[in-house]
Amino acid sequence: MKIPPYALLLLATLLWGGNFVIGRAVSGNIPPLTLAFLRWCVAFIVFSPIALRQLKREWPMLKEHWFIVLILSLTGVAAFNTLVYIGLHYTTSINASLMNAFTPIMIYILSFIFLKEKLSIFQLLGTVLSLSGVVFIITGGSLASIVDFTFNRGDLIVIAAVFCWSVYSLLIKQYATRLPGQSTFIITIGLGAIVLFPFYLYETNTISIHWEWSTIAAILYVGIFASIVAFLCWNNGVVQLGASKASIYLNFIPVFASIFAVLFLEEQLHTFQLIGGLAVVAGVILSGKTNKQRLHS
Repeated sequence: MKIPPYALLLLATLLWGGNFVIGRAVSGNIPPLTLAFLRWCVAFIVFSPIALRQLKREWPMLKEHWFIVLILSLTGVAAFNTLVYIGLHYTTSINASLMNAFTPIMIYILSFIFLKEKLSIFQLLGTVLSLSGVVFIITGGSLASIVDFTFNRGDLIVIAAVFCWSVYSLLIKQYATRLPGQSTFIITIGLGAIVLFPFYLYETNTISIHWEWSTIAAILYVGIFASIVAFLCWNNGVVQLGASKASIYLNFIPVFASIFAVLFLEEQLHTFQLIGGLAVVAGVILSGKTNKQRLHS
């Protein structure tokens, strides 16, 4: 039986939403770089049998674009989730997931700066609205935080993660026809794990890890469900529904993350998070509208 695309996309965002909550839940048991390294080790082991045959056939294409593959690995694998897990040591999973919702706007900004792409009036207004929401969240809705320039460092770290993921997404978009999906994914996972390995060694020699069943379950969840299952579901859904229609489902990530955080971590959803989050999501939706009037770079 063919699974409907909306079900696949919802499942993917649900699993990604859980990633933020899991990262926060085990922040006291396992250091962030170790969690990121073990996540990609598990993902590499699980995904290798799926991608190995294609990898052998598509290896020449990967070699031709080796530098781009390396950058994809550094930004999308080694940096993004690692920075998210570091940020979750200092901020709530609700805040982190709301920051992540800013990704489409960051991609528009980078496209405008580096690719000289034209922005529609809706994209410009959406960017301003989403930026306002992000500022509202990281300041806790306090004007004094802006005046004193005092922000939660966890939120700022997650914004750095969003920047890395936006660079990754932009490159994926630019090289979509030149790089094979599954083969690129498995190579970037392997390279990312290699990059993280020295940091993993450092952490395991300086920070104690509490090996509990919850720690092991968290590693398996982020390595299998938040990586492989979510990846396959999302790609399948995008193929069936189309990238533009599928992208709106990414707004469910902070929704699921907030629900899980309240239910399982007993985090509180504050008014400033709700207002800021709605502004971010509204800005993303607004920027997705098309308009014939363009602002030239």
